[in-house]
Amino acid sequence: MAKEYTPFFYSDFSTYYTKDYTYRDDNTNTRYNDQIVKEWYDYFGQQLSKKDLSYLLLKTSAKGIDSVYQNFQGKIKVLPDSMPQLKTLKLDKKQVNSFFDYLSLAKSAEEFSAKYQEYYGWDEKPNYTAPKSMEQSLLTAFQKTKDTFVKQRLWFQLVRYYYFLERSTGVKPVKDSQLIKAFDAYKDTFPKNMIYYRTLGYVAGRHYLAKDYATSNYLFSLCYDYAAEMKIPAKWAFHPNEEADWKQSLAMAKTKEEKITLWHLLGIYFDTERAIPEIVALDPKSEKLDLLLSRVVNITESSRSGYWGGKEDSTKTLRANTALVSGIALKNNTSKPYFWNLAAGYLNFMSKNYTQAAKFYQAAKTQLPKDNQLIMAQYKILDWGLYIRQLKKIDAKAEAKMVEPLNWFARLKEGKDTIPDLRFYQSLNESLGVISSLYKKQGEPLKANIFSNYNEFYTNNQNIESLKTLMQKSNQTPFEKAMLHYYPYKLEDLYFFQATVLVYQERLDEAITFLAKSNRADRMLLGNPFNMRINDCHDCDHQMAQSKKFSSMSMLKMMKNLKDELTAGRNVYNNANLLANAYYNITHYGNARAFYESELTDSYSSYAMGIPAPFRPMLLSGKIAEKYYLIAREATKSKEQKARCTFMASKCERNDSYNRSYELPENKNAGYWSVKTDPVYFGRYFSVLRQQYADTRFYQEALNECGYFRKYASKTR
Repeated sequence: MAKEYTPFFYSDFSTYYTKDYTYRDDNTNTRYNDQIVKEWYDYFGQQLSKKDLSYLLLKTSAKGIDSVYQNFQGKIKVLPDSMPQLKTLKLDKKQVNSFFDYLSLAKSAEEFSAKYQEYYGWDEKPNYTAPKSMEQSLLTAFQKTKDTFVKQRLWFQLVRYYYFLERSTGVKPVKDSQLIKAFDAYKDTFPKNMIYYRTLGYVAGRHYLAKDYATSNYLFSLCYDYAAEMKIPAKWAFHPNEEADWKQSLAMAKTKEEKITLWHLLGIYFDTERAIPEIVALDPKSEKLDLLLSRVVNITESSRSGYWGGKEDSTKTLRANTALVSGIALKNNTSKPYFWNLAAGYLNFMSKNYTQAAKFYQAAKTQLPKDNQLIMAQYKILDWGLYIRQLKKIDAKAEAKMVEPLNWFARLKEGKDTIPDLRFYQSLNESLGVISSLYKKQGEPLKANIFSNYNEFYTNNQNIESLKTLMQKSNQTPFEKAMLHYYPYKLEDLYFFQATVLVYQERLDEAITFLAKSNRADRMLLGNPFNMRINDCHDCDHQMAQSKKFSSMSMLKMMKNLKDELTAGRNVYNNANLLANAYYNITHYGNARAFYESELTDSYSSYAMGIPAPFRPMLLSGKIAEKYYLIAREATKSKEQKARCTFMASKCERNDSYNRSYELPENKNAGYWSVKTDPVYFGRYFSVLRQQYADTRFYQEALNECGYFRKYASKTR
C-alpha cells in the first residue's frame, strides 16, 4: 500500500496519524512548508539556498525581511551573519524585487490566515478577521505583476483573503462570493499545480461554509487526489451530509478516477463496505481499494471485540464482510490479488471456515512478491495461525513442525530480527494461548505453562522441579529450545518463588538455601519486619529511622535464629513475639510486602484482590503470626504483654475474615472497588481483651488508636 494512505488506517471509530507519517503535522499552518521552500528554490534556479529561503519565508518577521531586502539594495551595509547575505549571490534582480514585494503582502496576510491558535469547544474561537484595507493592496499587486509564478501566488493570497473576509463578515450565498469570482476569473490561466489545488481548497471551504456539501466534497476530493500533502486536510474537510448531497457529488465527477476517489473517501469517512464494490465495478485494479480492504478487515476485527455492538451485530458484520472480500478475491482481477486472497483467508479464518481459509492462503502463496519481506512475513503469520487452530493434538510430528516458526517469532520478539511495520504480537500471543490450552487438555502442564504462564502451575512444587530440570537440561531437543524462548522467567525466579513458599511453610533452613540461589537475597526491605504497631501503617514504618536495615536474607536468618531459640525454650515470649511480627509483616497486610513481590506471582498490587487467587492463601493468611502471638501470650506473666499479644492476634483474625470474603462466589469477578466484605470486627480476641485486660495501660492505648476496638468496647459496657 502506498505510504500516503497510511494515515487513514482504521482505529475503532476514527482515522489516525502514524507517528512516522511524512506529512503529519498538528499545526495545519506548517503542513506545506517544505513544498513552499522547494517552489521558491526552483524559482531562483537553485541559486538561493533552502536555508535562506526558509528563514525569509517561514521564520523571520516583516522587519527582518525588510533588513535583508535593504541590504540587497545597498541601503544597509552590514547584516548579522545569521541573516541571509543576498548581495553575495548572483540573483536576478527582477526576481528578487518580485519576491520581496510578494513576501511583504504574504507576511501581512499571515496575521489573520496563519496565526495558529489552539482552542477547544468551550473556549473562545480564534479571530480570523481580515482587514478590509488589504483587498486593494492584493488586487493592485496581482494586476501589476507580470511574473506568472508570483502572480499565481498572489491569486492564492487573494482567494484566501476573501475566504477569511467572508467568513468573518457573514457567509453570503456563493453567487455573491468575491472568493468564487476571483477564482473563476483565473482558474484556467494558471497551471494545475500544488498552489492551484491549495487555492481550490479555499473554494471548497467556501462552499462548505455555505452548506453546499455536494460541491465542497467534490472539490475536496480533487485536492485529496492531487498530492500526499493534501490528503489529510482534504479528508478531514470531506463531509457527506445527506444521501442527496452524496449523489450530487458523484454526478459532478467528470472521470472514472474522480468517481473512484469520491467512493474511496466515503469508504474512509463512513461506509467502507458500500464503497468497495462500487470501486471494483469502476476499476478492480484501482490502488484506492488497498486501503479500504485494510479498513474492512480492521472494522471486522473491531466488531468482534464486542466493544461497539452485541454478538448478533458482530456475527452479521463478519458474515457480510467475509462474503464481500471472498467474492472479490475469487475473481483474481485486482492489482494485488494476493492482498485479497490473504484477507479473504483471514476473514474465513475468523469465521472458523478453516478449509476455505486454507484455499485462499494457498492461492495467495503462488502470487506473493518474493522480494517483499513484509508481505511474506504477513503470509507466514496467517498460515501459522491457521495451522495452530486446526491442531487437535500436539504430538512429536506437530512439535517438529513448530520448531522453525517458533524460532522465527522468537527472533522477532527478542529483536534479533527486524521487519519494519510488521505487527505480530497479537497473532503470536493468541497462537501461544491455543498451544497452551491444547497441552493442558493433554495433561502436559509443564509445556502448557511455558507457552502461556498460568498461576495454578506454581501451586504444585513437582511442576516447578520439572521446569527447573528442563531449563538445566544439557541436551535439550530442538523443540525444547524453541519452546523455552517463550518462558518469561529465569531459573533464579523459580528458586525465589520456592524460597518464598518454604518461608510460609515455616521451613526456614530450606528457604535460606533456595533464596541464596535466587536473585532476590539482597533485596532490601523498606521497614523493620520485626516491629509492630497497633494500626497498620506501611508508610509510617518505612519512614521510621532504622538502626538496622534488613534484606530478605538477613530477615530469614534472624527468623531462623528466633525459631531455634524458641524451640530450645529460651526467652519464649520475646522470640515468639518477634517471630509473630515478622510473619505478620510478610503478609499482604504487613510492612514487608517487598519480601514476596515478584513478576512471577504478579503480586505487586496494593489491594488484596489484585493478588492472583492461587497465591492469596499464602500471601494473605495471618494464621502463622496468630499462632506465635498466642505462644508469646502464654509464655509471659505480664498482663501488659498478654494484652498486646491478644490485640495482635485480633488483627490476624480480622484480616483472615477479609480473606474469606475475597473467596466468596459473589466476589469471584469483583474488583477491589466493588468486592463485598464481611469483616469480623468484634471477634473472640476483642472479647478476651475486654474481659481480662481492661485494667491495663495497653487497653487504653488500644482504645485511643483502634476505632474498631473502641466501637466494640462502647457496645459492651
